[in-house]
Amino acid sequence: MEVLDGKAAIITGSARGIGRATAELLAENGARVLINDLDGDVAEQAASEISGETTVFGGDLTKDGICEQLVQRAVDEFGGIDIIVNNAGYTWDGVAHKMTDEQFRAMLEIHTVVPFRIIRAAAPHIREPAKSERDRGEENFRKIVNVSSVSGTMGNAGQVNYAAGKAGVVGITKTMAKEWGQFKVNVNAVAFGFVETRLTAAKEQGGKIEIEGREIRLGIPEQMRAMSAMMIPLGRPASPQEAAGPVFFLCSPWSNFVHGQVLNVTGGQFGGMYI
Repeated sequence: MEVLDGKAAIITGSARGIGRATAELLAENGARVLINDLDGDVAEQAASEISGETTVFGGDLTKDGICEQLVQRAVDEFGGIDIIVNNAGYTWDGVAHKMTDEQFRAMLEIHTVVPFRIIRAAAPHIREPAKSERDRGEENFRKIVNVSSVSGTMGNAGQVNYAAGKAGVVGITKTMAKEWGQFKVNVNAVAFGFVETRLTAAKEQGGKIEIEGREIRLGIPEQMRAMSAMMIPLGRPASPQEAAGPVFFLCSPWSNFVHGQVLNVTGGQFGGMYI
């Protein structure tokens, strides 16, 4: 028997990177996992490569009604929700004095508004079962893990929009921990430092994401990548698999008394990065 047998998990942005590694780890440990990506075909491909029970939901989570549809898909397929990992996101970097309102708001939408909408949509499927369990004298812990960043906790030059969105994640986490602790829902966040994903790949490699017909370049300059690695006491970035481990811990029974916390997963880095 696996530690997450029977648990139903939603992981946003789970077709690639940290989300994909988290989905694989939760599925390996018995969870049924909803795989999500902006690109439905990529989500389908990821789900086909992950061992265990999965379902797929593709779509732009910033659009009206889409978060609600994602939650309903999980409920229809799995019969309930035990774990939510709010991981979906991207970067759209620039210095503050040159940043547009669109660029700033985009980061707030995906990193702060989307997790809020998913939690709100999941509320009836989490609170009502929890009330019944409480009335029966049962303790059944459910988990919400919100993905933040050291940009949100420490700031990062060139990312005022991303930092604001990720700081908002911390506020959501601490507030929901206070509201839903009575329902035995552990709400925590993970603040990642430098993790090797397409968001932190060398910008010279030309990675990009398309949002509403606009191509947004991903990655950071190679020189900054080298400087960032030097600031990490462990001497290198994390792999997606290493990043997934702490998320798994916060989804597991071993974290039942960990609540309202922000777990820094940085390799020992305790300062922001500078351009």
